[in-house]
Amino acid sequence: MPFICVGTENSGKINLYYEDYGTGDPVILIHGYPLSGRAWERQIPALLDAGHRVIAYDRRGFGQSSQPWSGYDYDTFAEDLNQLVTKLELRQFSLVGHSMGGGEVARYMGKYGTRNVKKAVFISAVPPFLLKTADNPQGIDGGVFDGIKNAVAADRPAFLAQFCADFYNVDVLGGKRVSRHDVQASWNISVAASPKGTFDCVDAWLTDFRKDLSHANIPVLVIHGDSDRIVPLPFSGKRMPDFVKHAKLMVIQGGPHGIPWTHTDQVNRALLDCLDAFGRREH
Repeated sequence: MPFICVGTENSGKINLYYEDYGTGDPVILIHGYPLSGRAWERQIPALLDAGHRVIAYDRRGFGQSSQPWSGYDYDTFAEDLNQLVTKLELRQFSLVGHSMGGGEVARYMGKYGTRNVKKAVFISAVPPFLLKTADNPQGIDGGVFDGIKNAVAADRPAFLAQFCADFYNVDVLGGKRVSRHDVQASWNISVAASPKGTFDCVDAWLTDFRKDLSHANIPVLVIHGDSDRIVPLPFSGKRMPDFVKHAKLMVIQGGPHGIPWTHTDQVNRALLDCLDAFGRREH
């Protein structure tokens, strides 16, 4: 299995697990909380069939990557991504982030620029800025996130069970667009993640990406469900065109947070249309 070492902690290496398939224009897939690269199971075949090289990796603390005690912030996540890009010697690649994975896309562009980034896709993503503050009155009250951290600390497996149910809007879509086995599989991946990382990442969601997005001088696609209970559309995707001049917003009617799984055809079609479109904005 391929790993890249992105650092050390005490006596151990911090390794990221990744999968690298196909040839052609590279596409890097960055999963959401609290899953792993397995979450892209329904996108990878479509991208490969369309002639892309696909790289999917597990964020530190999740999936098959190492579970260090620290480093669950977006500066570190973006640095991890940059080390992967550097190791694989990628050029002219596209970044696709789901949920908190969209934060890596934004922070990467903010820290490292877009010289080698062709396009960026945000799916059910946390940018631009979720937290309600004096200069961000459209955000969510901080007490909501305190409640999430309290729930994680009190009973992480129980919290993740409810989180996975809300991830797919199981009460509405269960047995139609998502099976109980799908939800169980997501819980199995989630509960195996780092307890510390599962807790710390909640604070990471409150990162302000507005300045990072000002660097997005490339084609940007935003895909979001209008029934997202985890990262509600009005606080996130709907606001992206305010910060990314040329962002294209696609709203999926009835779509939950986990639209790559529940609305695969719509997501894949939009993703491929974006990645395969001709032209690239000049810097």
